[in-house]
Amino acid sequence: MAKKSSVHTAQSDRTQSRDPWLIHFFRRHPDDDPGQAVPARDYLDECKVAARLLAVVKAVADTPPPAFAGGGKWEAMHDDMAGFYEARVDGPQRRHYRLFCILEREGSDLGLRGPGVVLITGMDKPFRSTFSASDYERVRRLGAEYRSRIPRSVLR
Repeated sequence: MAKKSSVHTAQSDRTQSRDPWLIHFFRRHPDDDPGQAVPARDYLDECKVAARLLAVVKAVADTPPPAFAGGGKWEAMHDDMAGFYEARVDGPQRRHYRLFCILEREGSDLGLRGPGVVLITGMDKPFRSTFSASDYERVRRLGAEYRSRIPRSVLR
């Protein structure tokens, strides 16, 4: 049997990496929250621009990362929030809506069905305002809880 050329292998790898990623909702573990809240879903249930936020996440998953050119709608976070990404949409009265996500490139190794975008939680804020340090700390705590378990705790 002939050995595949490295060019063919590289093309195969590139094709596989372009397959859409899955979208998951983080579900709190019963040891941390007996009600097993799903913070991102709960946020989106009340969010005025939920469909637009989910459209951004779907575009990211379909591209998939890191090839998606966010255009201001998808941003990698920095400093204390490194490792998180945010879907960004402006809504009525120019209110800023954010959905905080984690990318799982090796999702299959973590109990997911493949690479995925995991929706952790969301927040919104008035035009030209910032989230507080405690707001970001809440997101980081939820992210740490999500990352603390294998298999990952997601809505099934």
